Amino acid sequence: METIELFIYNIVGSQLCIEAEDGQKVYEKIKKGFDENKRISLSFQNIEMITTAFLNTAVGQLYRDYPEDKIRSSMEVKDIAPDDAKRIKRVTDTAKVFYKDPEERLRKSIDEILGEK
Repeated sequence: METIELFIYNIVGSQLCIEAEDGQKVYEKIKKGFDENKRISLSFQNIEMITTAFLNTAVGQLYRDYPEDKIRSSMEVKDIAPDDAKRIKRVTDTAKVFYKDPEERLRKSIDEILGEK
């Protein structure tokens, strides 16, 4: 399987990965690679700051569109600070739960709003 290396700095154009809109740009590049059955290597080289808003959009929503085993086998993250790696782990763990059963979550939310539970 061919690997595409995506340099986050080149996609975002900044050392700051803070905006969801920038995360969407990264997500679209990853999605294109996945859809072409390519492996993705995400490099965070030269990145100074990463927010969860950016990561939720860039990486989290992958769990809405692809099975976890596809993401795990087709993407690697490198050149990232330990604290930012923990942030990615938190985002992916949350995304797995969030996208696991969206209909059940919606039903629970409606029940809570209506005061039924």
